[in-house]
Amino acid sequence: MKNYWKRGEPMVLAAGATLALILFMTLTLLAVILGNSLGYFWVKDMVQLKLKDGSLIMGQLTATGRHALTDVERLQLKVGNRDLYSQDFRWVDDSEVVERAKPDDAYLLERREHGNFFGFLKELKGAEGEPVTADYVTLMKLHTAVLDKQRGLKSIKKEMSRLNQASEQLRLKIQKLEYKGSEVNSAAIAVLAEERAKLTMAFDALNEQLNQKQAELNKTAAVFSDAAGTSKELPLLEIVKIYQPNSMSAVAKAGAYLGKIRELLFDDPRESNTEGGLFPAIFGTILMVLLMSVFSLPFGVIAAIYLREYAREGRLVQLVRIAVNNLAGVPSIVYGVFGLGFFVYGIGGSLDKLFFPERLPTPVFGTGGILWASLTLALLTVPVVIVATEESLASIPKGIREGSLALGATKFQTLTKVLLPMATPGIMTGLVLSMARAVGEVAPLMLVGVVKLAPTLPFDGQFPFFHMDRKFMHLGFHIFDVGFQSPNVEAAKPMVYVTTLLLLLIVIAATSLAIRFRNQMRRRYTTSHF
Repeated sequence: MKNYWKRGEPMVLAAGATLALILFMTLTLLAVILGNSLGYFWVKDMVQLKLKDGSLIMGQLTATGRHALTDVERLQLKVGNRDLYSQDFRWVDDSEVVERAKPDDAYLLERREHGNFFGFLKELKGAEGEPVTADYVTLMKLHTAVLDKQRGLKSIKKEMSRLNQASEQLRLKIQKLEYKGSEVNSAAIAVLAEERAKLTMAFDALNEQLNQKQAELNKTAAVFSDAAGTSKELPLLEIVKIYQPNSMSAVAKAGAYLGKIRELLFDDPRESNTEGGLFPAIFGTILMVLLMSVFSLPFGVIAAIYLREYAREGRLVQLVRIAVNNLAGVPSIVYGVFGLGFFVYGIGGSLDKLFFPERLPTPVFGTGGILWASLTLALLTVPVVIVATEESLASIPKGIREGSLALGATKFQTLTKVLLPMATPGIMTGLVLSMARAVGEVAPLMLVGVVKLAPTLPFDGQFPFFHMDRKFMHLGFHIFDVGFQSPNVEAAKPMVYVTTLLLLLIVIAATSLAIRFRNQMRRRYTTSHF
């Protein structure tokens, strides 16, 4: 028995049990996320229930359970039709159901507003508002034609965007000349004002043309009724997708599933971010992490090189190391407050006073943006890079340094040609840890630039292409917003799990690339003495 304790067998068992528990909790977490997210895009069948009182209810069965007080079996239906019922879900006692059916002619409509609509097609109006044959084939043809015409209006919208941008540039030039207040500038101001007036007239003409075409497209409409017979006229332009779930084959549902994934990755959100795509949030998250890495990695490596290779050991260096280690444990919201005060109000406000005084009190850089958010997260993660880099440099045997110096290399050459390449795996480890932490941070971003919905991306085709002052969307904040700020939490719950899964996949992809690069560097620079 004494040998059993001396060999440390209990500690080995405890360590193994702890690892097994961690793996179990991790797999359970992944199972919960996958179970609640992967089925979200599958087009479920629709069921119509007839109750004892003669009323009809139609929707998608989402859950079953027993009432906490009466212990009666209940069914939860997603009934949709939010503009008719003011709710998306309804609980029904199973004992009240006298008949169940799955009508083949039941429609599921994904709309731009008010969520899904569940009902039956009653009437169909053509391009001029004339009645046409109300069937599925005609409905799909008209809907496809309307969407094609809508996409044809993109050229008008693009030209309107160009005119609006040019008008805004002229407005800023006029504002700058007015701020200087010189009589010489009055003639230039008049010329610019005249040019801007012409652009405004052209913009208004295009806007009127666009509204006219939109009104013409809205004439193509369909009249649907819910299970109770209440009618609702819907312009086909407001319908995103049309399904007949009870008539769809498994192959058709699989195709719809893939189409929804494509929509999630490449389209913009709608319905207060609870439906549609997540492309702006995906783009903002990846761009912010890349910028954070660009800022944190060089500064962290340089600081670690100085501390390990150049600074003399003493009380001051020890205090700096203690401070760096302590900074790694500071709550992230503290960094957010610092970023707001130092970067946004301090540096950003100073830049506005120096370069954009004519725009004050409207700030340009003196407000939250992706630049300040990236710098704030870089400050949050740079201690991790410093510690990892310094430990990697310290693990290199002293003989390698001495051998390089003995061969005539300078200290700088030894550092750049020998030490840094050998320390690269450790540096990449620090980068991986910093990326994994930064991508999930939300609290500091809420203070320095993240928003619920960004109308434009920080990077686009407009000069100067990268707009560092723009606000951005982030998957982590999207989870918080949809999960806790949505007016309809029950309907938004699946999107929370979908966004969480997407965020995990981005973290895994980013860290996997960094780990692969680290392993390549490790194989390249590993020697028999190291």
